[in-house]
Amino acid sequence: MSTPRLLPRHHALLRLVLAASGPIQPGALEQALQVSRPTINRDLRDLLTTGFLEKLGDGRSTRYVATDAARAALRVSTAAAPMPAGPGPLRWSPVAMPLVETLLAPLGTRTLVGYESSFLGNYIPNQSSLLPQQLATELFNAGRSRDQQPAGTYAREVLEQLLIDLSWSSSRLEGNSKSLLDTKELFELGEQVGPLDEDTLMLLNHKNAIEFMVDAVPTQGITVPIIVDLQAKLMKDLLKDSRDIGSIRQRVVNIHGSVYTPSNIPTLLEETLKVIIDKVRHIRNPVEAAFFLWVNVAYLQPFADGNKRTSRLSANMPLMLYNCAPLSFLDVERNDYATAMLGVYEQRNVAAAVELFEFIYRRSIEKYSVLRASLGVPDPLRARYRQALNELMQFVVFYGRTLEDAFLQVPVDAADLAALRVIANTELDHMEQYNCARYNLARGMTQRWIDAGRPR
Repeated sequence: MSTPRLLPRHHALLRLVLAASGPIQPGALEQALQVSRPTINRDLRDLLTTGFLEKLGDGRSTRYVATDAARAALRVSTAAAPMPAGPGPLRWSPVAMPLVETLLAPLGTRTLVGYESSFLGNYIPNQSSLLPQQLATELFNAGRSRDQQPAGTYAREVLEQLLIDLSWSSSRLEGNSKSLLDTKELFELGEQVGPLDEDTLMLLNHKNAIEFMVDAVPTQGITVPIIVDLQAKLMKDLLKDSRDIGSIRQRVVNIHGSVYTPSNIPTLLEETLKVIIDKVRHIRNPVEAAFFLWVNVAYLQPFADGNKRTSRLSANMPLMLYNCAPLSFLDVERNDYATAMLGVYEQRNVAAAVELFEFIYRRSIEKYSVLRASLGVPDPLRARYRQALNELMQFVVFYGRTLEDAFLQVPVDAADLAALRVIANTELDHMEQYNCARYNLARGMTQRWIDAGRPR
């Protein structure tokens, strides 16, 4: 039996359903696609009729999941596209293919090159552009939050999933053998997993580095010390010489499989890193800034080790400041990533890097917009116990009571008690100065409670 034909206007909706980690509500799709509820409802009915979606539950608990027919239809409809936005591998376009082919030549036939300062020096923020300007604008509009919220809000809202995705994908590009499921279980258990091998340390270091970045960048901005500290957290306990951790490189490095030799002058490395950071801080489009930072940190190689890891994580900093979807580097093949980097290293040609970046950032936008929209759909239990939650937070943070004592003072149906206890603990875990006002708590008092270890 043939697969039903997928109409073009249904592509985006189905890709969002497929990108979700589980069954998704109509409200989440409405927010992610920025269309009206009648439009969403009409499209959902069409996709149910053609067998592309399956409906779970009724009323407010209605959810949707994609069927195997939807996956098959998407594969067929994207088969001819050079840069698929949905499921499927990266395929180089005719623009990038000449560069890719030259990089496949034997090392002995490629010309030895060093660091070329003009690659950075000729770049003028908001006049130059490494990404095609139309693409940078399109990706910014697709990935930015429509809400007026403090810097870093988007990243914090999807942090639990981002920690897993970015830690795993970045580590995998370094040859880490742990699976995505292994990573999730590791982060749930923390360091209770027993002996820490190199792969485990690499993943835990990524998690700690991302958490540091999400806390530091919204308040301090993009600075050289933050980039240096990021490398220190990524490479903790992974290098024999501790002098190579959290400091500018003092020794020669070689790039495996490349004819590129980075600069080996420490003062030049330090000064160039400062120029990179100064320029990225002035770039108005955060997507262009993310690409600029990713490419230039990797090209400079300012550290003895961990340069690519540092560049991947630091690319998220401009996106974070402007509340854009984060960049997780999921679904990237190591060979494709190496090709994109080699194009920059050896020829200062970003054609492959641009296509790789677009490929991974479109996927990130789809995944995190769905996740964030799902989180934004009102939880009926939270809505029902809105006042009760406010009182619970007051009892614990303001009056210093235990959470269990607080529950004795607040009327809660027995059937809802366990679920509300989970919500209350989550709120206390995420309580910070910037969000305490929603529970009528003062910043100074909340900070003292946090400094005391969040007693509950």
